[in-house]
Amino acid sequence: MANEIMSVKNIMESIVPITRFNRGEANKIFEEVSEYGAKVVLKNNVPTCVLINPERYEEMVEALEDYALYFEAEKRMKSSESEGFISSEKIYKELNVNEENINVLDVEIE
Repeated sequence: MANEIMSVKNIMESIVPITRFNRGEANKIFEEVSEYGAKVVLKNNVPTCVLINPERYEEMVEALEDYALYFEAEKRMKSSESEGFISSEKIYKELNVNEENINVLDVEIE
């Protein structure tokens, strides 16, 4: 029950009526966004936008991009045929590398 009360409290703290902007409280609202993470702006009691800090926005965009890449890879795997795959051994041989050389490399993938 306490968690439900806290979540209701968090929801209430995240709501901002548009009239606060009209009264010149934008700086205060932006400080609240930094403190609470997000604010939902209401106009005529209807949500019109969500304010979030730039770092959180960037995290969300990156997550969406990762999901899009994941689904594209999954789609390609389902539509591909195993005859079209090249074994890692064949690639190693063509590039004249061995698995030991690859294991010692420190590669960062983004």
